[in-house]
Amino acid sequence: MVIIGLLAGYVGPRLFAQIGRSEVKVTRAQIDGLAKALDQYRLDTGHFPTSEQGLAALRSAPAEEPKWAGPYLTKAVPKDPWGNDYLYRSPGEHGDYDLWSLGKDGRAGGEGENADITNW
Repeated sequence: MVIIGLLAGYVGPRLFAQIGRSEVKVTRAQIDGLAKALDQYRLDTGHFPTSEQGLAALRSAPAEEPKWAGPYLTKAVPKDPWGNDYLYRSPGEHGDYDLWSLGKDGRAGGEGENADITNW
């Protein structure tokens, strides 16, 4: 029993750390996929969706957008691995648009799993 307890104490934290790293990788992959869809939107319309239109413009045509040729996503806009919406701002402070997740804690800033994951 003691040996099993020692093994669990050693392996458990490493396993949970790996799960946290994989959620960050999934978030980066989703941001990359959304960025590609946003680029296609811009190629068709000549501009990125406004902040008000948001990422929903990738699934359904915004009002008064005659050049929209979507949908640009095959499924609904995903939530990040922690169940939060991705944040989008256009024009962005760091580029044409900013796209980010607030990480595990859902608050700006942080370190490790709680750090913001961005497209910039």
